[in-house]
Amino acid sequence: MQRWKLTVEYDGRPFVGWQRQDNGPSIQQSLEEAVQRLSGEVVRVHGSGRTDAGVHALGQVCHFDLEKPFTGLKLRDALNFHLKPAPIAVLEVEAVAEDFHARLTSTGRAYVYRIVNRRAPLALDAGRAWHVTRPLDAEAMHAAAQVLVGQHDFTSFRAALCQAKSPVKTLDRLDVERQGEEIRVHAAARSFLHHQVRNMVGTLELVGAGKWSADDVRRALEARDRAKAGPTCPSDGLYFMAARY
Repeated sequence: MQRWKLTVEYDGRPFVGWQRQDNGPSIQQSLEEAVQRLSGEVVRVHGSGRTDAGVHALGQVCHFDLEKPFTGLKLRDALNFHLKPAPIAVLEVEAVAEDFHARLTSTGRAYVYRIVNRRAPLALDAGRAWHVTRPLDAEAMHAAAQVLVGQHDFTSFRAALCQAKSPVKTLDRLDVERQGEEIRVHAAARSFLHHQVRNMVGTLELVGAGKWSADDVRRALEARDRAKAGPTCPSDGLYFMAARY
């Protein structure tokens, strides 16, 4: 039995999220079915993070165990063949020790949220970025974002359905940068609460629009009340970038 570590990218739009569910196709299900088609084995694919419906990934990490012998290159190419036509690509395959676990042994995750800030509609980035037409001040957003860096009770930025045992998390990074019409929000932490990144970005957008200040963000954080923070921004612009081990 060999444990395999995969790095995967996907377009999240056709899926109900990473996790296998009864109400539609998932990335986990697609990978498990591809493994079964190429090997005849029924496996469980474990991901480093459970992305929501519509959320994308450039560097999702997952693992599974397989009895049938493969080389890494052959397994990568065979999986990509059997994943067609789903918008999922296996980028790398690596044989790892049996104590590796994509979720449990991860020491950090990184996300990027993309905002396209312009009046004109999105032709190429529709479904792949949040289209915000009102002018946004990325520098003000970055300054306000630093209020959230560090260890805090993030109840105000936690989805009502979040299953985490504690709302206390340590946010290692929350940087905002503008590249022309695009604003990117970079977030990194050991782990995140359900909708935490999207709720933080929704709040920072209010700052960028001049509706909120950094002090408003601080008050929302200290309130420990979801109703006191900004809205949940769309899943379109969120990308799982990497898992650290």
